[in-house]
Amino acid sequence: MTAPTADVIDLLAGIEPGSRLDGIRAQRPAARENAQKSWLALFEPEIPGTVTALERRAVAAFVAALHREPAPAGFYADALAGQDGSAAIAAAIAAEAERGAATGPYGQYPAGPLSVEDVAGPVHRVADDSRRVLGPRLAAALEHTHLLVFRPRDASTAALQALLDAGWSTTDIVTLSQLVAFLSFQIRVVAGLRALAAA
Repeated sequence: MTAPTADVIDLLAGIEPGSRLDGIRAQRPAARENAQKSWLALFEPEIPGTVTALERRAVAAFVAALHREPAPAGFYADALAGQDGSAAIAAAIAAEAERGAATGPYGQYPAGPLSVEDVAGPVHRVADDSRRVLGPRLAAALEHTHLLVFRPRDASTAALQALLDAGWSTTDIVTLSQLVAFLSFQIRVVAGLRALAAA
């Protein structure tokens, strides 16, 4: 993925220079700049480490598809499709996003006052045919990503161990968590800006 010349949130929200929404975003220049810097650090890092570009884009496509926001979903699906040898992986990601569709958030809090807010929901497991395409490392990443998107209250040592067992280092896990958190933020901002534009 080549870094877009425009601010990615502006691009996804369809914000034109000089528009009302451009003016709204201009009121928070540091927030705008830092969001773009975060995107670049996650998707065009100077030192990429051991989380590959393909893995980053596969996770992004999955997160965006789970959020069901058309502009981000299309953007990140296209970014994944632009990776060499990604056709089968892109198809598996799309299939898993469809299988993993949910509303959330759900999960269980530790026993106590918040237990009244416990909500039952599915635990996503990557299908065997998708797992054969994705491999154990990326399959584990999708399962953990689904947990972070829909069941963050169920995060646990066991969930992290599943990633370690699949070949994710502790540094990789931090990168994965940052990707999911940033994308969830970005997609919600885009949805809000599009809602403002339609108002």
